[in-house]
Amino acid sequence: MQYKEIKPNGFLTNFIHSFWEYETFETEFQHTIIPDGYFDLIAEYENGILNLVKLTGVWTKPINVKHPKYTKIFGVRFKLLAAEYLFRQEIKTLLNTTQKLPSDFWNINYQNMDFEKFVSEISKRIENSIRHLKEFDGRKLKLFESAYGGNFSVEELSKKCFWSSRQINRYFNNQFGFSLKMFLNMVRCNASYQDISEGNLFPNENYFDQAHFIKEIKKYTGTTPRELSKNKDLKFLQLVKI
Repeated sequence: MQYKEIKPNGFLTNFIHSFWEYETFETEFQHTIIPDGYFDLIAEYENGILNLVKLTGVWTKPINVKHPKYTKIFGVRFKLLAAEYLFRQEIKTLLNTTQKLPSDFWNINYQNMDFEKFVSEISKRIENSIRHLKEFDGRKLKLFESAYGGNFSVEELSKKCFWSSRQINRYFNNQFGFSLKMFLNMVRCNASYQDISEGNLFPNENYFDQAHFIKEIKKYTGTTPRELSKNKDLKFLQLVKI
C-alpha cells in the first residue's frame, strides 16, 4: 500500500488538517483508524473508477477498515470547525459512522484523477466558499486554533476564548455529539502518536504519569502504547511516517 499527505496553506488551515491519498495494489489491505479529533471527506476509486463518496463523523473509538486490491482513496481530513462553516450541518448524527454522498458532491466525479489535481480542485472550491461567508465567530476560531495547537484544559480554553465552559460544551454536544473534554483527550492522544511511533513509550507533559498515559491511550485506541509502537503490518496508518 502507499500513503501520502499534502498540507493546506493560509486560512484553509483553520478548517483542514491535510489532504491524503491511500492506494492498494495487488492485495487488499486492512488497517485500524484510531481517534484523532478530525473527520473526513472520502472519495474511493476501484480500478480507476469512482464508486463512492462519503463523509465520516468523528471516531471516538477504534474502527477496523478493509480496502480491496487496486483501490485508490482521496481524502480531506477536516478540523471540527469545518462542519459548521463548510458543510453547514451538525455531525453528531455521524458519530462513529459515515454518510454516503452523491458522486458529484463538490464535483468529485472525475475518473483517473491524480492526487495533486484533487487537492487543487477541492482547495479552490473551499476557498471560494469561504469568501462568501459573511463572518466568523472569533471565539470558535481561537478555540480550535488553541485546542489543536497545544495542551489546554477546558478551563484554560474558556478563559482564552472568553467563552464559558458551559456554553462551549453545549456547542460541542449539539454540533459534534461529545464534550469539549473528550475532544481534548482525543487531540492529546493524537499528539502522542508520533512519539509512540518512534518508540517513546513514556508520557510527555500532557499526562500526569505513566499509568494515566497508558490508560488514556488504551481507552481511545483499544491497545497499549507498546503495541501501538510495534504497528504490526502497518495496522495503524496514523503512526506511519510520511
